[in-house]
Amino acid sequence: MTQDRTPVDFWFDPLCPWAWITSRWIHEVAALRPIEPRWHVMSLSVLNEDKDVPEQYRQMIAEGWGPVRVCIAAEQKYGSQVLGDLYTELGVRRHHQRLPFNRETIEAALTAAGLDPELAAAADSTEYDDAVRASHKDGIDRVGQEVGTPVIEVNDVAFFGPVVTPIPRGEEAVKLWDGVLAVAGTKGFFELKRTRTADPSFT
Repeated sequence: MTQDRTPVDFWFDPLCPWAWITSRWIHEVAALRPIEPRWHVMSLSVLNEDKDVPEQYRQMIAEGWGPVRVCIAAEQKYGSQVLGDLYTELGVRRHHQRLPFNRETIEAALTAAGLDPELAAAADSTEYDDAVRASHKDGIDRVGQEVGTPVIEVNDVAFFGPVVTPIPRGEEAVKLWDGVLAVAGTKGFFELKRTRTADPSFT
């Protein structure tokens, strides 16, 4: 990372469509502004494990353990720099190709990211759960409770979000980024929110 690039820490769960949209926006901003995204794992499975949620959502949460375990296994083997590409490969398969996070999908994502496909075995192992929880806690501790994914941190200020659809592109992406910087630089700013009225769009 060059010294003139602003680090942006981003906590993601590959399962979350809203985090996926925000991550693609961050990539868009990185092509237009001097920022350096740094990727970290958080987990909706951890976030919701003790909460009373509908059964359909609970089943989805159970599916979410696999990909975050694999991300942590890849990070431990190769370093955190591989997480961005692995997240991209997992996200394309999940959110665009509508594939389940089974062994075949995860192995294909690992291979496409230039990583050992045998790491897919981590999806069914509890070996990495403590590290998943630690990475998740790191993100949550920066922003506070009762939030989800994504969490971003810039200039030592962390937020949940932004939650947006569709993916902002070009000047729209930069305008949103400038807004994030503005609120990050406003002492005492905590929240700006409205009810979502649209489903995630990955265009």
